[in-house]
Amino acid sequence: MSLKTDLTSADLADIRRSALGAADPLGVAAELAEAAEAGHLTDPEDAGYALALAAEIAESRNKLDAALRYADRAVDAYAKRDDSQAGAAHALRARILFRAGREDDAMAELEPLRPLLTRHPDAAAYVSAPLAAGGRNRVAEQWLTDAVQETLAERGGADPATAEDAGLLFFLLQQRHRLRHALGRQHDTHDNLAERLETRLANAAPPPAADLLFWPEAEFGKLLARWPALSADYGDTWDEHRARLERELVRLTGAGRTGLTVLPGTVAGLTGFAGADGDPAGAKSRAGYAARLATGAAQIPWPPERNGSCWCGSGLKYKKCCLPRSRG
Repeated sequence: MSLKTDLTSADLADIRRSALGAADPLGVAAELAEAAEAGHLTDPEDAGYALALAAEIAESRNKLDAALRYADRAVDAYAKRDDSQAGAAHALRARILFRAGREDDAMAELEPLRPLLTRHPDAAAYVSAPLAAGGRNRVAEQWLTDAVQETLAERGGADPATAEDAGLLFFLLQQRHRLRHALGRQHDTHDNLAERLETRLANAAPPPAADLLFWPEAEFGKLLARWPALSADYGDTWDEHRARLERELVRLTGAGRTGLTVLPGTVAGLTGFAGADGDPAGAKSRAGYAARLATGAAQIPWPPERNGSCWCGSGLKYKKCCLPRSRG
């Protein structure tokens, strides 16, 4: 496949989904790297993302020298940033170094990432993944244990009652629990806490609610034209609707919910679900319609990557579209 000039975040997201099935994935990786270096990205901040994607493609084809070159350039692209994406780029480079047999270099790459475990919820996954690839599961277990203990100490040693109360600690406990299960470890107090929180989360998790329905712009107009009173639930404007949904998704994530999806609905679909005797605008019909959509293939995974296409379909980058709406 030949890449177009001036790649957008949406283009990069599409490439991530399709590159491995391309006739020449290594050619795609080379073109991504060239686009990043030649400035053929709509947003220059996508350079690190494009180069990391190139590294992952090359790694998947066991072209480790090329993968490492791309990963080196991805890390350089993130050099002035101190965020989770920069950490993930370093972790990617460490994984490739492990696979290339350069274990000391890989560990030197990972050691500075340890503080991220207590700062970013996704760090537990991307820091432990290269350690697992390098056969260092016991090291990963120790790092996660230290991070759990540090986080608990900051809480005064008190166990959280819910996943929402646990916050970042919940993700550390989950990752550590999975790792220890893979190692065949006997449960300890942290494993027990992880299971208690997961059980409470599962029991407390409600079925998909009507407030998770997403009405694309054209459908939103039809919805309010037919049932103006629904503006109380979904907002007076499409911008307000997107902001409300983004804030609800962020709230649910903070409560420990995972695997969240946006449920795009249509007025025709809602009316059809309600049937001739039902009230499409009623809470029961909308909740039932949301539950049906949650079992279908049209769900939109949330959240997208910061530099990926926004879930709302605007064509803009998530970090420049709906992500900031959660802060309003």
